[in-house]
Amino acid sequence: MFPFVPPVRDLRFVLEELLEHRSLALPGFEEASPDLVEAVLEEAAKLAGEVWAPLNASGDRQGCARRDDGGVTLPEGFIEAYQAYAEGGWNGIGVAEALGGQGLPEVVASSVQEMLHGANMALGLCPMLTAGAIEALAHHGSDEQKAVYLPKLVEGSWTGTMNLTEPQAGSDLSKVRTRAVPEGDHYRLFGQKIFITWGEHDAAENIIHLVLARTPDAPEGNKGISLFLVPKYLVKEPLVNADGSLGERNDVTCASIEHKLGIHGSPTCTLSFGEGEGAIGYLVGEEGRGLNHMFTMMNEARHKVGIQGIGVAERACQHAFGYANDRVQGRSPRSGRSDCLISDHLDVRRMLLSMRGRTDALRALALYCAAELDVARHAADPAERDAAQARVDVLIPVVKAFSTDQAVEIASLGVQVHGGMGFIEETGAAQLLRDARIAPIYEGTNGIQALDLAGRKLQRDGGAALTGLIDEVEATAVALSASAELAPLGESLAAGATDLRAAMAVVLAQGGDPERGPDAVQAYATPFLNLAGHVLCAWQMGRAALAAGAARAAGSEDPFYAAKLASADYALRQWLPVGRAQRAVIEAGMESLAGFDAAAC
Repeated sequence: MFPFVPPVRDLRFVLEELLEHRSLALPGFEEASPDLVEAVLEEAAKLAGEVWAPLNASGDRQGCARRDDGGVTLPEGFIEAYQAYAEGGWNGIGVAEALGGQGLPEVVASSVQEMLHGANMALGLCPMLTAGAIEALAHHGSDEQKAVYLPKLVEGSWTGTMNLTEPQAGSDLSKVRTRAVPEGDHYRLFGQKIFITWGEHDAAENIIHLVLARTPDAPEGNKGISLFLVPKYLVKEPLVNADGSLGERNDVTCASIEHKLGIHGSPTCTLSFGEGEGAIGYLVGEEGRGLNHMFTMMNEARHKVGIQGIGVAERACQHAFGYANDRVQGRSPRSGRSDCLISDHLDVRRMLLSMRGRTDALRALALYCAAELDVARHAADPAERDAAQARVDVLIPVVKAFSTDQAVEIASLGVQVHGGMGFIEETGAAQLLRDARIAPIYEGTNGIQALDLAGRKLQRDGGAALTGLIDEVEATAVALSASAELAPLGESLAAGATDLRAAMAVVLAQGGDPERGPDAVQAYATPFLNLAGHVLCAWQMGRAALAAGAARAAGSEDPFYAAKLASADYALRQWLPVGRAQRAVIEAGMESLAGFDAAAC
């Protein structure tokens, strides 16, 4: 098993050379500097590499256990590792200073989160959900709720959860049945929620559950759902009792924890609300707008799930490269030596370069999206903020779905590089594949992300935001074509942009048809998102090739740039053509899907 080395050098390349630290020039970040960002990344790398990463395999083996008292025992070391994270101030790194955070750009916070998820995905899920709770309360909570709950959530002494799913209400939240009965200044909640990530644990003093439920007179469907804040321990002013303890335990209990394929160190709980007199909860925002309010949390989480997938992909890369550069097997195709490393075999090199090139591309696109989030939140010009938000709206489903699908493939390739040893748990490659497999499912399955992109996001502006991105892709293709060395990359990228425009035209035309529209969007959504992901990631690697080429032309002999050019060449000339085939899938039409009868098979 090989140690995890947080990819600080590559993160700095994206932040400094591709994004040129443009987030630091926005209002509100005057105190930040490139030197500060570099120091933050180095310190986060120490926490990730030295404290969190060593617990990844042991946490997977030990898992979580529900105790007789309803509590959950975490794997050994997890409580201390989480507390080191919270005490270091990492939970508030991207939170506004006005809310008690450090107020650094989202793109820096995302870089830190990638390292933490690569180090230990199961542990990283806890602060990821808390960040979503902070975002939801900051936007929709009352002044009193913000004053009472946000400081503790921001400092990490309390954690947050998101309670949507019920046995009969998974992707279709209109079926939510949990009841919220009004009682004075609060409500009593009754019902059950499943798949609640970090729903019960002892790593923090309190857990703040954000819960979707219905009031007694609420209408059926999405418009009848409201959002409620339900603390594990009740909280009143002052926040603690005279003896320093929190208030009494609320009527919310962990009924069970799930036995999962992966992320064994993360307690995924079934929570019961109201087994006694009812769990006390407080309305967040407006009654009947719970789903809208929860999506503030969901959008935050979806971007971070993409980041999470990239973190696991990075670790899978490192694991595969470490093994390939250590394992001796077979005869070298060049030297003829019979004791060559497997990294000397071209098919193994193909897998390694595929893993590295894709991971680099996914990282660059996710951080580009984070930088656009910074512009959307902080730019002085309202028009600039609106344009950035439109790009973010298009990019988030791509970052979430494409990154996590690719992470599963990358982790699977990592197993393949190990050969038979990859199928053996002791090597660690299998855990990364098992852990990564959940990411395409939660926070809205990747099919839902594709429908969001091809349906709501594309149709609402006629493709204007995506068209603007394609224009930038084509500008990068032109810049590549101006270089004799990089011209083949420009040719490939230009062809990808053409394919994406053509596919977008089909989806817009057929998706806007009053009769065929819903079926067309459903039929084309996933291949369209895959095509968009390939093209947008290739675009980022085209930009990476330009930056690396410029550094080498300026005299740099850093092998990092040669490796970056190799990754870019793979991404644009070998990986992008695979994605371009999705245009043919879309142009083939949807007749076979429309006529398919699953019951007859």
